[in-house]
Amino acid sequence: MAETTEYDLIVIGGGPAGYAGAIRAGQLGKKVACIELERAGGTCLNWGCIPTKALLKSAEVYRAFQKAEAYGLGAKEIAFDFGKVMQRSRGVADQMAKGVEFLFRKNKVDYIVGRAQVTVPGMVEITDGPQKGKFFKTKNVLLATGCKPRRLPDVPVDGERIMTSREALVPRKTPPKSIVIIGAGAIGVEFAYFFNAFGSKVTLVEMLPQVVPVEDEDIAKALHRSFEKQGIAVHVGTKVENVRVGKDKVELTLAKDGNPTELEAECLLLAIGVTPNLEGALSPKVKLELDRGYVKVNDGYETSVKGIYAAGDIIGPPWLAHVATYEAVNAVESMFGHKHGGRVKIFPGATYCQPQIASTGLTEKACKEKGLNYKVGKFPFTASGKAVAAGDAEGFVKVISDAKTGEIYGVHILGNEAPELIAEYVLAMNMEGSVDEVHRSIHAHPTLSEALMEAAAATSGEAIHI
Repeated sequence: MAETTEYDLIVIGGGPAGYAGAIRAGQLGKKVACIELERAGGTCLNWGCIPTKALLKSAEVYRAFQKAEAYGLGAKEIAFDFGKVMQRSRGVADQMAKGVEFLFRKNKVDYIVGRAQVTVPGMVEITDGPQKGKFFKTKNVLLATGCKPRRLPDVPVDGERIMTSREALVPRKTPPKSIVIIGAGAIGVEFAYFFNAFGSKVTLVEMLPQVVPVEDEDIAKALHRSFEKQGIAVHVGTKVENVRVGKDKVELTLAKDGNPTELEAECLLLAIGVTPNLEGALSPKVKLELDRGYVKVNDGYETSVKGIYAAGDIIGPPWLAHVATYEAVNAVESMFGHKHGGRVKIFPGATYCQPQIASTGLTEKACKEKGLNYKVGKFPFTASGKAVAAGDAEGFVKVISDAKTGEIYGVHILGNEAPELIAEYVLAMNMEGSVDEVHRSIHAHPTLSEALMEAAAATSGEAIHI
């Protein structure tokens, strides 16, 4: 057997879970290595969260230029270079990946590029890459291999006619003239907004009864209306069948209530969710308890095999980068005997189309299903001086609270900067605060955050500006 090196921890996967776990172990003074198949930052930084946000910012700025006259400004012959838009997103990803590599060096984390496999508990082998065949001993392993885009059976992804989110981020000189996006979750609606902003004819198809299915129904309905006003064709409660891929187009059938409709487009984007990515990470000798392919863990993130931990998307929903980071940090603190926060309970979700979405806690539908006695407070951004002055008054804040105690059950925001605003309510819920405490906390005027205070006040009919 090849020469071995021993570690306190080897992390397999370098995404938001993997690199955060490795860095935290380094902060604790442990000897740690992080093994990543492609590049530090994983899918989120290289092919997901970060580059898509760069694209969406370009779309947002382009749309703002188109509305220049509304601000009393003149901006003639507004144009775009789609190739540069795409290339900028790659540059942002490159910059952030280098930042992660710097943090590895700062925290004395050994960074190894290659495919890793747990051969037996306490032993990791590099099965592909520059150090192929090398073995490492380790006291602990953290699996952070994440997920990969789900694909349709019998519809091969070629990057030209059929794409997942990854292929959609590969630089191209021009946007597609037309595109069908299957799946109206966060990824689907973000790409729908982006391509529509740059002139593509976008058709968004969702099998479930509403867009952004995990969000509150009021949020979903408002986003649906907004997208249709923007020129996006939205089909909910609709299945895609009989996909035919041609040389220069894709043909398919939309089926709703038994009524088929034929459709064709230049390309098709699959945004139908993710699937766990454990391929090659475990030898046949290492048998972990799984649930639908996801790794099962306890409250300390340890798997069914002692010394092997898991965090991030590979342990199942919610598939969110910030949740993955939290889980990995707490997994590391757990394995080394430090006080840790346990499993995730309260967390924000965020979607970055325009208008943006952010939420935490229960939807109103979930409150009804649980039989909770609740009240709802709403505040529209049309009543926010800051939002109106900024020219971004679309959307609202919705707060759901216990009818008697004011305990906050859930908060749902649609509008500009929603992902920035939601943090206040995440903090309030973690501190077991009530809507009255948010209402009685003075918020600066004029700010968008006043809408959070006003929505809290609206649960008891005390909002001033509506």
